Amino acid sequence: MHLNLALTNICRLTLIGLSCATIVSGAQIRKSLLALFFGIALATIGYDEFTGQARFTFGEVSLMQGVSFIPAMIGLFAISGAIKYYVDRWKEKQIKLAVNTDNSSYNIFKGVGKVVCRRKGGIFRSGIIGTLIGALPGAGADIAAWISYAVSKKLSKKPQKYGQGSEEGIVDASASNNASLAGSWIPSLVFGIPGDSAAAIIIGVLYMKDMQPGPTLFLFNPDKLYAVFIIFFIANLILLPIAFIVVNFLKKIVAIDNAILYPAIILFSIVGSFAITNTMSSIVVMMVMGVIGYFLQQRNFPISPIILGMILGPMLEKNLLSSLMKSDGELINFVNRPISIVLASVFLLIVAMQIRSAFKTK
Repeated sequence: MHLNLALTNICRLTLIGLSCATIVSGAQIRKSLLALFFGIALATIGYDEFTGQARFTFGEVSLMQGVSFIPAMIGLFAISGAIKYYVDRWKEKQIKLAVNTDNSSYNIFKGVGKVVCRRKGGIFRSGIIGTLIGALPGAGADIAAWISYAVSKKLSKKPQKYGQGSEEGIVDASASNNASLAGSWIPSLVFGIPGDSAAAIIIGVLYMKDMQPGPTLFLFNPDKLYAVFIIFFIANLILLPIAFIVVNFLKKIVAIDNAILYPAIILFSIVGSFAITNTMSSIVVMMVMGVIGYFLQQRNFPISPIILGMILGPMLEKNLLSSLMKSDGELINFVNRPISIVLASVFLLIVAMQIRSAFKTK
């Protein structure tokens, strides 16, 4: 019963995440929905674990595991950007950007302090969102960042700057991303269920140290558990000076001529995509998605809903079908608990707001 309740709640939270696709894209609701459905359609490719059938693989063994998310994302963002650069270069429409390459760590620290003071409300809100989403098994930092970005854009006074290096969007998405990593430890330590891939690796390390994650960990190994908490705290403190050193180095990359930078981006994209599965199919997926991403952006289709659909689509399908199987197809189980009613109401409220916004824009 409790397992079914958890599955239905995750299913509703996934729907809430999918509904944020229209928030990310602003007034382009129809185009964002089409992009979202395209992402969900890509997520259906591969082996279906419920029916045991291959879906939309067209006989390709490499597609049995589905369209890999990382090569697709690299193609949609990196390769499509490279294609746009070379097309604009061919059309002689290059734009030179002035870049501030001041390497003073003091100025960086001072700038970060000002940003934190200006955006303390958004950081707090994104931290809560990231922690809650990180506590969902398998949700991960990507979903937390996209949803916080969508919420930030919806509440911003300058939503038109999002997608053009908006300070609000970057800060809120980063805060949620970091908070989700901490939130992923809630199911990992309390139930022994990994919140993300990193937590799954560390759970294996805990088992090697005779620390079995779960309720018994708090009862029989509290001293070791507090040692883990202290290590997390120290690691975050050590991360600060390292981050400033790395930022000083990365700032110089922005000043490199695009004629040198983009070939390097393409090369590293190919290597990174190949390293995911060690097959050429990942490179093919990356290139195809890069071309698709370029043509979609040329027609003002948002790319973010595609990523949301690819991430949340499998999660929605798995939890929805599992919940229906455990409840013998009874849909009443989706709204038979107070928390279920609250989550369903939030989803319907978001949908109603978007419908209202669409009619208002029209």
